[in-house]
Amino acid sequence: MLPIHLTNSCLWRIMEMLTNFIQILLHLDDNLKLVIQNYGAWTYLILFLIIFCETGLVVTPFFPGDSLLFVVGAFAAAGTLEVWWLLGLLGIAAVAGDSVNYWIGKYLGIRFNNKSIFFVKREYMERTHRFYEKYGGKTIIIARFVPIIRTYAPFLAGVGRMSYWGFATYNIMGGIAWVSTFILGGYFFGNIPFVKENFTMFIFAIIIISLLPPVIEYLKHRSQPS
Repeated sequence: MLPIHLTNSCLWRIMEMLTNFIQILLHLDDNLKLVIQNYGAWTYLILFLIIFCETGLVVTPFFPGDSLLFVVGAFAAAGTLEVWWLLGLLGIAAVAGDSVNYWIGKYLGIRFNNKSIFFVKREYMERTHRFYEKYGGKTIIIARFVPIIRTYAPFLAGVGRMSYWGFATYNIMGGIAWVSTFILGGYFFGNIPFVKENFTMFIFAIIIISLLPPVIEYLKHRSQPS
């Protein structure tokens, strides 16, 4: 067992990291401005990797998604970034990320067919398989607009043995819809004077609104009799 002072130190470090992460989210406009100034055209690659990891790696669901896309759209409207490059590259990143996530889930689902996959119990795998067989594509598209869930949805689609070609069709539709909605939202509304003057508030609102669906779903699940 760790000494108390080491435990407190770890907790303090975690709290500090969370605080810093929240600050980054709430000040994405300032942080992105610094990235553009320091890295120029390489900014597109950095944005590509962030969106790819946010959708493609089960361990990085906390990366900024909706809010980042809105902010880059606003920067594009100001002429700092090229909107068509953003739509193309980040659309590819979103689709490719989900595809990688699917195949990781598919591989692990086959490899651990008779066991649990680390944090995924076998009963969840079977339930996921039945769920995707019944609702399929709608889940992939809707999940795109729900933080955290969009990171796990393609993974569980693979685990649940959903048909890849069925998955791919809705993956492309959902990825393009998600990226276009938030980038163009930022492009057309991000530089409205009232929005610019209250940019941090709008980013915070986007984060809160994005988190509402999973919170509501969790509360509904908790309220149901076991």
